[in-house]
Amino acid sequence: MAAPRQFADARAVAAALRPSYPVYCLRPHVLARQAKRFLTQFPGAVLYAVKCNPHPLVVDALYKAGIRHFDTASLPEIAQIAETYPDALSYFMHPVKSRAVIKNAYRVYGVRHFVVDHEAELEKVLEETGGRDVTIMVRINTPPSEGTLYHLSKKFGAAPAQAVALLRRAVAAGCPTGIAFHVGSQCLKPEAYRVALDLCGRILSEAGVEPVAIDVGGGFPARYVEMDSPPLADFFQAIRDGLKANRVGPTVEVLCEPGRALVAAGCSLLVQVQLRKDRQLYINDGIYGSLSETVDAGIRLPARLIRLGDPAPAEATQDFVLNGPTCDSLDVVPGTFELPADVREGDWIEIDQVGAYSNALATHFNGFFPETFVTVQDPSPAFAETTRESAA
Repeated sequence: MAAPRQFADARAVAAALRPSYPVYCLRPHVLARQAKRFLTQFPGAVLYAVKCNPHPLVVDALYKAGIRHFDTASLPEIAQIAETYPDALSYFMHPVKSRAVIKNAYRVYGVRHFVVDHEAELEKVLEETGGRDVTIMVRINTPPSEGTLYHLSKKFGAAPAQAVALLRRAVAAGCPTGIAFHVGSQCLKPEAYRVALDLCGRILSEAGVEPVAIDVGGGFPARYVEMDSPPLADFFQAIRDGLKANRVGPTVEVLCEPGRALVAAGCSLLVQVQLRKDRQLYINDGIYGSLSETVDAGIRLPARLIRLGDPAPAEATQDFVLNGPTCDSLDVVPGTFELPADVREGDWIEIDQVGAYSNALATHFNGFFPETFVTVQDPSPAFAETTRESAA
């Protein structure tokens, strides 16, 4: 992997490259800070959710910061980790897998942790691995949590009675067994973890199973505009309280799968204004590229204007609509962005908090694809706290 070009900040990127294409401004030091926060404060093992941003520069920054466990959902993700970091552990946390993928994950890459939420999937894992040295994690269905962007138990998760049967079957097969859940992405209520852990406690008690591990999943929030998320410490404390209330002993390994909370603040996006039509700005990235979550999840992103040369941007501001580069009229970023009133063609806009589910979800639609990464040395932009973005 070639080393990326390094700059002081996004303004320096604009000055040096004068890019007419989108540029991801990666901040490895911010990624390291977030990784160390989880590693020092979470009461257990931290598994980075690779799906959130699998870019090698992102994964490498987290690895260098101490992350050695990875939540993987496909054979390519497993291969990426195993072939780059031989001392790292991959956990196959997708509840549905083909037999060929299970076999290769086990035999080629040495994966020993598999999640299931159905009896047929459990039998597949047992048959393809032999069931001798694999840990089976039973994924349970959790109730919807208020303030969560995505409820992830609509598609996956066993009901309590089914989970009891799966746990007993895994134990009968001689497998170390654990329980897993996911409260939903961008969860804003720490008590959701306590509720889920109470459900785990009831299921384990009914099953009569002593787990080797409890996986509390992801859901830890990042900071976005007009979205008041509690500090991570509140979530960690709720998890500790839930473990204590359910008498989870010190021999039980506790796992978590953070994604956006680890990486969202570690990257911003530099785009250029290609045309202005009154209060509509046409930029070179959009919802088919880095900004799809603004549609799917209603996330609001902070932004600031970067202009090289004179005159300086106006102090007066206006609300602008950002249109993406494709010929699809749906390619419009929801809401409006408050920017200097004299925005013009050739100006750049730095959009912050795009480290999560941005490049990972980008398409090649219409021939547009954001792929340029640089590193910058400034902190995650302070304008994330001050720039207002309103709903249209």
